[in-house]
Amino acid sequence: MEQKKFDFNTIIGFGLIFIIIVWMMTNNQKETQKQQIEKAKATKDSILKAKAAAPKQALTAVLDSTTTDSAAIKKLQGSLGSFAYSATLPSAKENFTTLENEFVSLKIANKGGYIVEAKLKKYEKFKKNSGELVELIKDNNASFNLQLQTKDNRVLNTKDLFFEPTLTKAGANQILSMKLKAGANEFLEYKYVLAPNQYLVDFDVRSQGLNSVLNTSKPIDLQWDLKTYRNEKSVTYENRFADIRYEYEDGKDNYVGQGKDKEETPNKVAYIAYKQHFFSTILLTKTPFETSKLQSDNLVNDAKVDTVFTKQFKTNVPLAFSNGELDYKMNWYFGPTDYKTLKSYDRNLEKIVPLGWGIFGWINKFIFIPLFGFLSSFMALGIAIIIFTILIKLAMSPITFKSFLSQAKMKVLRPEIMEIGEKFKKDPMKKQQETMKLYNKAGVNPMAGCIPALIQIPFMYASFQFFPSAFELRQKGFLWADDLSSFDQIFKLPFNIPLYGDHVSLFPILAAIAIFFYMKMTSGDQAMSQPPQDGMPDMAKIMKVMIYVSPVMMLIFFNSYGSGLSLYNFISNLITIGIMLVIKKYFIDSEKIHAQIQENKAKPKTEGKFQRKMREMMEQAEEQKRLQQQNKKK
Repeated sequence: MEQKKFDFNTIIGFGLIFIIIVWMMTNNQKETQKQQIEKAKATKDSILKAKAAAPKQALTAVLDSTTTDSAAIKKLQGSLGSFAYSATLPSAKENFTTLENEFVSLKIANKGGYIVEAKLKKYEKFKKNSGELVELIKDNNASFNLQLQTKDNRVLNTKDLFFEPTLTKAGANQILSMKLKAGANEFLEYKYVLAPNQYLVDFDVRSQGLNSVLNTSKPIDLQWDLKTYRNEKSVTYENRFADIRYEYEDGKDNYVGQGKDKEETPNKVAYIAYKQHFFSTILLTKTPFETSKLQSDNLVNDAKVDTVFTKQFKTNVPLAFSNGELDYKMNWYFGPTDYKTLKSYDRNLEKIVPLGWGIFGWINKFIFIPLFGFLSSFMALGIAIIIFTILIKLAMSPITFKSFLSQAKMKVLRPEIMEIGEKFKKDPMKKQQETMKLYNKAGVNPMAGCIPALIQIPFMYASFQFFPSAFELRQKGFLWADDLSSFDQIFKLPFNIPLYGDHVSLFPILAAIAIFFYMKMTSGDQAMSQPPQDGMPDMAKIMKVMIYVSPVMMLIFFNSYGSGLSLYNFISNLITIGIMLVIKKYFIDSEKIHAQIQENKAKPKTEGKFQRKMREMMEQAEEQKRLQQQNKKK
């Protein structure tokens, strides 16, 4: 059999065919590119609309559409249904409308119809004269969306669709109507009304003629997200006070806990506040949200790394239809978390300011806020804190006097109490009875020293809530502190100390020194006024330890706290030391107290109800003990 050989003519033929094919493909590609360039120039406006539209189907349709509205609607209906009408209007572009007054500047986007920038014109972030205004919303950190379900089973998100803006004025009020249109007279409208000198914006959500377009058998989901920017000097301190607050229809308020992935599902909610320590973004509604899902997530895991954002807030609430249409009267608040400002709107917004519960909140609302507000209205904030502290301590001085007087009386009685203890050391019940008799004869109430101290505790705790929430302290300086709402750093450490931080604040050091000397001066009297009891810890030993523990705790706890609170505690301890020295020198005489006690012993005493009850209880206990001992012997 013959072997096959290469046919060079065949090879040459295949080569020529390959060259021709390559030439045709190259030539065709150049022609295609030329046609595409011409087509791109002719359809530039359509391409811009398509880029703005979120749904991919809508993008394809716009790229292939002609310039006529009817043709564009026909192509867009495949993805957007009736709302394709809105995508072909001249407003279907990445444009913005601005509303602003003396306080706020709001930028509303055509795409989504919601606020994409909220700037506060009177406040700077981080520090005074930073040149950077506080911006609650910017750079896509927020979104507002209604999830629409149509009758033809489409799910559309308003944040991806184009609204048509119409800006008008009614007197001094600016009115912006943003309409997502399904036809000339069928639309979903967001209406914003901004009045002069206001942080509160009227916000209405309503529909017209959409009962034949939307599935009205189910509520629409309102989805509102905000990733909160840091605005203060310390991201850790600011984050500590950033949370979601809300109020029920009946006026009760609550909050979502801090930490990772916290969630609450309250019903009948009147407003939802995203609070950022000194600034808040609030959504209010006149028709309470029937249900809600509120979520908060902490974004500060490492203060050195996580320096931009503090929290991620999310809200999901249903908007119910009424007679086939939406009609909700709502409001937006973009402004300071200032008690007076919030209270001025008469919507219970001041409840988002954490003043403490029960009696602590009452002290702040009815004593601290009015008094400090009055003082700060005509004097520097640092001086106002000092005068405020002096007035509070002077008002508490009668209680302080009673406490010291009780300690002095107990100190005088201590030798006799010790003698009773030694005499009846094997019979605790008898010892207690004899001690109570001594108190009764001497006219001394052992609880008299505790009650004044207990009365002062609510005021101390109220101050821990008041000063961190006092907006008026923000970026106000005093002496070396450039911001009384933040720590007063005097030295930056090259390293971080656990629980303490990477800086040294001076006011906490002064407060710690003051509390050290106060406890040093009072610890002896307190120990002497409390004789050792069987089964109870030795107060003298405890006080010796607390003399050193309390200042250290003050240093650790207050180093990163607002310097206004540290200044208050420093002045408070100084004044208390002064009052104590005056009382000891001019009002308390141990010899006179001893003479008075001896005189009281000689007088016949009428047993009070409390003392009689205590005596009867001890007698019953002693009788039971005696019976038990008899039973054991049997």
